[in-house]
Amino acid sequence: MGLCFSRNGSFLFYSSDSNFPMMGSVPLFSGSSDIHGSSVEFSKTIYSDCSPIPFTHGQIPKWPELKVFSFEELKSATGNFKSNRLVGEGGFGRVYKGWLDENTLNPAKPGSGVEVAIKMFKPGGTQGFAEWQLSDYRKLFSVNLKMQSEVNFLGRLSHPNLVKLLGYCWDEDELLLVYEFMPKGSLENHLFRRNPNIEPLSWNTRLKIAIGAARGLVFLHTSENQVIYRDFKVSNILLDGVNFGIAKLGPSEGESHVSTSVMGTYGYAAPEYVATGDLYVKSDVYGFGVVLLEILTGMRVFDPGRPTWQHNLVAWIKPYLSYKKKLKNIMDGNIKGQISRKAALKSAQLILKCLYYDPEQRPSMEEVLEGLEAVETRKPA
Repeated sequence: MGLCFSRNGSFLFYSSDSNFPMMGSVPLFSGSSDIHGSSVEFSKTIYSDCSPIPFTHGQIPKWPELKVFSFEELKSATGNFKSNRLVGEGGFGRVYKGWLDENTLNPAKPGSGVEVAIKMFKPGGTQGFAEWQLSDYRKLFSVNLKMQSEVNFLGRLSHPNLVKLLGYCWDEDELLLVYEFMPKGSLENHLFRRNPNIEPLSWNTRLKIAIGAARGLVFLHTSENQVIYRDFKVSNILLDGVNFGIAKLGPSEGESHVSTSVMGTYGYAAPEYVATGDLYVKSDVYGFGVVLLEILTGMRVFDPGRPTWQHNLVAWIKPYLSYKKKLKNIMDGNIKGQISRKAALKSAQLILKCLYYDPEQRPSMEEVLEGLEAVETRKPA
């Protein structure tokens, strides 16, 4: 058993056990606690010929920055995992809100200390394994690997636009991760206003959020190991602070970290990823372009409630992005009058570049960030 990096930077597991196929890409930082997008699997395995880095099953490196929690501590922090503390649920398990002392990270009373999000993995709950009908041990083993990958990498990486991992619990069969809590939830909830009482996001706020998320991707792409996010989408962008002061990329929501097939959310996955399973940093750029399109239009990337030819937002709207006169018709009505025609055109041009079919023609995330910051300086007409 081992793990390694592929030449294009993706993180791969491998196994010599032919009865338990393990080869596949690992989405390192790819989600929030809510799952609302449709997932699609593509039968293509990403292979790597790099040398493996051995590890021992059941062991996680003890990074100095991370606290090792006992199950009883996290049980206390969540009030015995009360139902009213449940903030999200997915294929991996559940996410609960808890409270910890700000200095010691010991359990604290509700409303005191700091809020945290506690993700509880459930054996056999990882998406993509049901069809294999694995034994309970192998189901648990797959979750162990998923947890190891998150701890190994989130424990090493730190950036203002990445959700911070505070610690973990590996107690018998109990597997939990503890993250900082993002009180304003995901961009998805606010952009598409799942709660009718939520105020529409202004253009300036949307742009600020996009810039924050772009900075997170730039950090990952330019890090020593060139980390690929792999499943960038609106539900993965988490919001914090007063007036959405900080946008951060969230942890994995539920896709298997050990898979024989490429997985991604329909509509966000780059063409090369869908067709061949090839994964590049520019694949993230495509996903970012899709999110920018949702931000500009206020519409979901895929909506079966729209007329058939409008189900896929990219296929429907992309041709309109090149025409100044048509831009106003596709923009979210909630931001009309808040964005100048030049800024709208600049945004549309940036989206088109991100959505190029050929990944080589897409800009880098550094160039995308520069483009967004240039748009930010443009005032309403």
